[in-house]
Amino acid sequence: MLPPELPPLPALTRAEGAFIDHYLDVLDQVGRINPAHGGDTYAALRAAQALTSLAVALREALTLMHERGEAQLHAATLARALRALDGERRAGRVIVPPERRS
Repeated sequence: MLPPELPPLPALTRAEGAFIDHYLDVLDQVGRINPAHGGDTYAALRAAQALTSLAVALREALTLMHERGEAQLHAATLARALRALDGERRAGRVIVPPERRS
C-alpha cells in the first residue's frame, strides 16, 4: 500500500522557496525549545543555538526577495506551500497546548 499522495507545491520563486524552508526550520527549532512540551535542557539549548544561523538564513531569504522586487508576501500561495510541507503540525509544536481537565 502506498502512502497518501502529498498535495503539490504551488509555484514559488527560488527566494520564496528558501523563505518557506527557513521559516519552517525556525518553527522546528522553536518547537524543540517550547517548555510546554517538556524535554531536556540540552536539547533545548542545542535548538536555541541553531536558531541564530537559521534566523540569518531566513533574513537572507527575505532580503533577496526584497532586493529582487518581490515586495508582497502572497499569503494564500505561501500558506498552500506551508500546508504541503506539514507546516500546520510543525507550527503546532510552538503553541502552548490547552490545559487538560481532570
